[in-house]
Amino acid sequence: MSAPVDSLSQPRFVAGDNGDRLLQVSLGPQHPSTHGVFRMNVDLDGETVVRLKPVFGYLHRNHEKIAESATYLGSIPYTDRLDYICSLTNNWAYALAVEKLAGIEVPERAEYLRIITAELTRLINHTAFAGFILGDMGAWGSALMYAFREREKILDLFEDLTGARMMCNYMRFGGCRCDTPEGWVDRAKKVVAEYPAFLDELEQLLLGNEILLARTRDVGALPAATLLDGGITGPLLRAAGCAYDVRKVDGYGLYSRFKFRVPLGGHGDCYDRIMIRFLEMRESLAILREALDTLPAGPVINPKVKVRAFKPPVGEAYARIEGPKGELGFYLVSDGSPRPYRYRVRPPSFINLTLLEDMCLGRDLADVVVILGSIDIVLGEVDR
Repeated sequence: MSAPVDSLSQPRFVAGDNGDRLLQVSLGPQHPSTHGVFRMNVDLDGETVVRLKPVFGYLHRNHEKIAESATYLGSIPYTDRLDYICSLTNNWAYALAVEKLAGIEVPERAEYLRIITAELTRLINHTAFAGFILGDMGAWGSALMYAFREREKILDLFEDLTGARMMCNYMRFGGCRCDTPEGWVDRAKKVVAEYPAFLDELEQLLLGNEILLARTRDVGALPAATLLDGGITGPLLRAAGCAYDVRKVDGYGLYSRFKFRVPLGGHGDCYDRIMIRFLEMRESLAILREALDTLPAGPVINPKVKVRAFKPPVGEAYARIEGPKGELGFYLVSDGSPRPYRYRVRPPSFINLTLLEDMCLGRDLADVVVILGSIDIVLGEVDR
């Protein structure tokens, strides 16, 4: 007996605003270029996008409600699963919110380790993005393999440091779970020293591809004012020329000690979004070189923090970081118990999807998956 067919997954004709006959096509939720279980219902006039409705929720795990039933410490492993490519930055944003709520100080060495792991995470995210974006145009193969070759080197560093390659569970309130093992810093320096040559190679592979240039220039562009109105942050906003980076605006951790630029685009199209990520990786490498060379000695966690019997005072706090995909924030409300009274995530992947239709209107159907790929979403963070 054959399985029932989802009627929404079959192309069908619908009425347009002017009585036109439009073809409705459903992309996803199982599609290699929807970056997870994500669906787009697209209304087409010929090949032109007239309407686009994002449909998500297939991966909903009740993250925020579960956190209100768990201890503050018990929620750290759940944050790993939000953006499962960037677990360490997820850890940091949550730990920062708890530390702000409870007034906890972090030792200097731990702050350096947080910056080092966060910038290595940014390299992983943007490198994987560069590998996948060509696949979104139908060219699965070389770029992705190049990207994952280098990603493996950083994942090996994470495994040596935290015991896990992706779900690292490394940050703690007041610092980090453990110090670096012997020789780890030297291995990290070697990876960082070799990365620019790889970036040159990958950039030439992508930007020397005439198909990529034709498929990304003047595609999916929106002005900075529109992006700001939509709450868009991260590389998408900076690609449109807005110099907004939480590392510079808030100076959280010890970022104010490091010299790095905020790269900007001029058009805000898919091409600029690719270029911004390449430029950001080079700035991350500059931060990493300085942080690894000046990593101070000392403890990696505040010994005064009673993690297992942790009860922050009554109050509320919001803390944010510049995650690889944009502003990642956590809002916490404490009633003085070992569990948060309210726990809320501000996920950049979800917020950055809000203007997907605006980016796609008037474009060809073939442009839709490229525009979606340029946003760089992870469904674990979108659906939570």
